[in-house]
Amino acid sequence: MLRFETAGESHGEALIALISGLPAGLPVDFDFINHELWRRQQGFGRGGRMKIETDKIHVLSGVRHGKTIGSPIAIQIANHDWKNWEEKLPVEAGDLTKHQVVASPRPGHADLPGALKYNFKDARYVLERASARESTSRVAAGGFAKLLLRYLGIEVASHVIRVGRVELQRPATWDEIVAVTRKPEILLSCVDPETEERMKEEVAETSRTGDTIGGIFEVVVHGLPPGVGTYANWDERLDGLLAWAVMSLQAVKAVEIGRGVTAAESFGSQVHDAIHYGPVDAEKQTRFTRHQNNAGGIEGGISNGEDVVVRGYLKPISTLRRPLESVRFDTREATSASYERSDICVVPAAGVAAEAMVAYIVAQQVLEKFGGDSAEELKRNYDGYLDQIRHF
Repeated sequence: MLRFETAGESHGEALIALISGLPAGLPVDFDFINHELWRRQQGFGRGGRMKIETDKIHVLSGVRHGKTIGSPIAIQIANHDWKNWEEKLPVEAGDLTKHQVVASPRPGHADLPGALKYNFKDARYVLERASARESTSRVAAGGFAKLLLRYLGIEVASHVIRVGRVELQRPATWDEIVAVTRKPEILLSCVDPETEERMKEEVAETSRTGDTIGGIFEVVVHGLPPGVGTYANWDERLDGLLAWAVMSLQAVKAVEIGRGVTAAESFGSQVHDAIHYGPVDAEKQTRFTRHQNNAGGIEGGISNGEDVVVRGYLKPISTLRRPLESVRFDTREATSASYERSDICVVPAAGVAAEAMVAYIVAQQVLEKFGGDSAEELKRNYDGYLDQIRHF
């Protein structure tokens, strides 16, 4: 089974990703994965940390001569800011007088529950691991999952549909979403320039008040054939796995598949996607077609051949330049929450991290269905299935 783990702290020496289960012989495009890491760092409203770090992968194992070899892939991403933290967060005992205490927990962050859980007297160690900096490792691992899907002709991309009170008022086409991901400069990853400019104004106003702002991103899987996932067991349903994976990202508080939210207030005749049958088309995977995709590409826990559409609802970042009320860990006295260098808006970056998680789940389920110890074997199995469903 395809799986990955991450390790590392926000201000530690490096971030780590360990990936296992990829078939041998998969070409690895290092520039592509590094570009994914670059995309995660971009966006209007990002903080000063992004000016320090230039994230690039350093592969230690599992790839030779530009291809996977079937063994676990170990990736390291250096933290350039480590040089400023070596004495504050040493691996050895070090000098405790140089420890940078997080004296009062930030509302909305893991600070307080983490300190209570692990019996820490301040929130520094909680912050270091709970930080969204960890998502860098996920984007690196997800880059490998994307390469596997791309090998089969399946693509994953995201765009932003809402920042604060400003929302995109029309559907986005796949070509528009792809164009956003390829821009040399990323603002707020909205497909509509006018809406994006209003989103920018919303972020700028938030910055002036010392506040933070959230929003909604949408991840689309394009080219996934029907039949991936299953209804057979509750913990193997594709929509459930995707919701779990995206919800695991820092600051995501809700996940929606297709028209999941508005469907709850609509009639069934308005929600369900009518089915039609047409002639064989070399560009389509099946002769069954839909004129709309309210289901978000998933029915009964199984992909149905339409684009898979997953939205993540992102709360505002917990660190505010005008901190909320809190309590000191040591004296229990009322005070303001601690402040750490942070962002104002991370919705585009969260979309990139969500792409990685969606790609991971889809790649995992594709390997579960089609198998193969080598990339060529996987492709043969996959192509045979496509031929089967095209003539169903």
